[in-house]
Amino acid sequence: MKKIIVIGCPGAGKSVFSGALRDKLGLPLYHLDMMYWNADKTTVEKSVFLDRLHTVLGKDEWIIDGNYGSTMELRLAACDTVIFLDYPSEVCLAGIKARRGKPRDDMPWTETEEDGEFTEYVKSYNKTQRQGVLALLEKYSGKNVVIFKCREQADEFLNRLDECR
Repeated sequence: MKKIIVIGCPGAGKSVFSGALRDKLGLPLYHLDMMYWNADKTTVEKSVFLDRLHTVLGKDEWIIDGNYGSTMELRLAACDTVIFLDYPSEVCLAGIKARRGKPRDDMPWTETEEDGEFTEYVKSYNKTQRQGVLALLEKYSGKNVVIFKCREQADEFLNRLDECR
C-alpha cells in the first residue's frame, strides 16, 4: 500500500481515517477538499484543481481522501489501494453534525451551521451515488479494494496494521 485513495459519503470519516492511516504507514496525506476549496468557500479553477491533483498523483507515495466524482477514475487508475467507507446515511449525518464548529485539517474553513443542501446530499448519497462508486470499484477490481460497512471494521483494520509492524 503506497498509493491509497479513501472514499465514501461525506461525514463517513474519510479524513479522520486517512489521518490515522498516515500515522500508521508514514505516507503523505492529501485532502481533495484542500485542493479544491479556498478559505472564503469559493472553489479554485478546475484547471488549478487538476494541476494540484496531477502533481500528487505523480508522486511515489500518497494517501488521497475525498470523493469528487469527476476525478474518481483518474485516482482509481493511479492508486494501488482503495478504501471505501460504505456507511449508512445515519452514521454520515451524525459525522457531519459532530464536526460542525470544529477546525479541521481537511477543510480551509470551519463549518459553523448546518448547510441544508449538503445535508440533503448526504441523506441521498446511498441512493444516488453509491451504485456508481460500486460500479467503478468493479471496473477497477484488480486494485486492492477494501470496503468497510461500519467504523468498527475500519478501526480493526488500523489496529491490525500495528500488529504487522
